[in-house]
Amino acid sequence: MTAVTLKRFTIEEYHRLGEMGFFGEDDRIELIRGEIVQMPTKKPPHSVCNTRLWKELSKLLGDRAEIRIQEPITLPADSEPQPDVVIARDRPDEYLSSHPEPADIFLVVEIADATLSYDRNRKLSIYAEDGITDYWIFNLQDKQLEAYSEPYRDLQGKFGYASKRIFLPDAVIAIPGFPDRALNVGKIFPGEMK
Repeated sequence: MTAVTLKRFTIEEYHRLGEMGFFGEDDRIELIRGEIVQMPTKKPPHSVCNTRLWKELSKLLGDRAEIRIQEPITLPADSEPQPDVVIARDRPDEYLSSHPEPADIFLVVEIADATLSYDRNRKLSIYAEDGITDYWIFNLQDKQLEAYSEPYRDLQGKFGYASKRIFLPDAVIAIPGFPDRALNVGKIFPGEMK
């Protein structure tokens, strides 16, 4: 009897599949630990939160950083997620030569409603493993910001963050890498979420 195994893809193989037209233009997919993952369709509250966050970060940071919206980042563990927002170091080529890697990134943000458990577990683990120092989840279910920092590896070899802070909509939080800039959390969450 033959054992069933999953085919895991390298980042290079994943890119070749894209070049060959394997994925549709509107497919919402990511490469996570070598697996191609289909992401759910975004609902209006998710889109509104994402747009508001981009607008606020653009005002606060201006040309001091690259603010990327739902664009890939490259992680060593054969992962190329497309976080909702990434704040990366400003680079003259605007990342034309490669996607941002952990050393380039100040902050990764996911906006979570249907994906909350996935973002808190699987994505949190890969971001911590690959050295993303600051990870935020705008939790639309509980209307709060979860701010994770200090990635670590426990004695069982699992990755996580040593620090987790919760910010309610009336909070103001410093933007990682930019201590002189603070984000008003209340400006991000949509008013009436259904």
